[in-house]
Amino acid sequence: MSGRNLLTDHPELYELRFPDPGHLAARWTESVLGRYAAGRHVLDIGCGTGRDAAWLHAAGRRVVGIDTSAAMLAHARSRHPGPAYLHADMRGFDLGRTFDAAVCLDSALLHCHTNDDLDAFLGSCRRHLAPGGLLVAEMRNGAYFLGRPDLLDAPRTDTVTHDGVTRTSRTTLRIDHGAQLLRRTRVWTSDDGSPPTEQNSAWRLLFPQELRRLLAAHGFEVLALYDRPGPRTEPPWTEGARPAGTADSDRLHLVARRTDSPETSLV
Repeated sequence: MSGRNLLTDHPELYELRFPDPGHLAARWTESVLGRYAAGRHVLDIGCGTGRDAAWLHAAGRRVVGIDTSAAMLAHARSRHPGPAYLHADMRGFDLGRTFDAAVCLDSALLHCHTNDDLDAFLGSCRRHLAPGGLLVAEMRNGAYFLGRPDLLDAPRTDTVTHDGVTRTSRTTLRIDHGAQLLRRTRVWTSDDGSPPTEQNSAWRLLFPQELRRLLAAHGFEVLALYDRPGPRTEPPWTEGARPAGTADSDRLHLVARRTDSPETSLV
C-alpha cells in the first residue's frame, strides 16, 4: 500500500531493511501452492519490490503482481523482471482475467482497515480466482496481542545504511481498540543532517475465527489457518515442515479455496 513512507518510496532501502537472502517468503509460498496442487497462474497482491513474485516466476509460475506504490512497481520492473507488474488497489481491482491462486504476503491484507475494505478485497479475490482457486496469505495474528501489553511498552530501534547514509528508525506501537487497529509511529533520523521524518501507519487486527467467518461469507473454504512455521516465525519455516495446529503466535498463515457457493451476507 502506498502513502508517503521512506521505505516504500525507496524500495532499495526497503530490501536492505528487510532482507530475505534465502527467499523464505517465496519458497514458503511455492511449498503451499505445490501442496494444494495450484495451477501456474498466480496473482501477487501487494507485490511490493517484486522480490517474491520474481522468484515464483523463475520457479515456473506465471505471475502478475499488483501494488499501489509507483516506486515499488518501477523497482520491481527494473530489478526483479519476469512477472507483469500492474498498478491496482487491493481494495477493489478488475484485471479482466482469472488466476489459479492469489497470494498476499507480509501482512499486506491488514492494510484493509475497515470491514468495507475487507469485503472489497475478498470480493475482488473471488472474482479473480478460477473455481477452486487458492487464496494464500501471511500476516500478523490479532489474537496474539490480546493480553500482551509488553509488546507496546518499549520503542524499537533499528538502523540501516544506504549510499553512505546511516538511518535510524524508532518505532512505537499502540492498539486502537475501537478501530481494531495496531497503529505504528516510526521516526527516522539520519547522520547526514536531514531533519527527522515521522511516519504513521496501521494494520487491521484480525482474529482467527473472525477471519474464518469473513472468508465463508465471501465463498471461501478455509483449508488451513495456523501460526507456525512460516517465513517470519521463530524458528522460521524449512523445506518439508508441516503446519502446526495452533494459532497462538504472532503470525497467521492462511490457505483458503474458492468454492462454488456464492457470497453470502454476514447479517
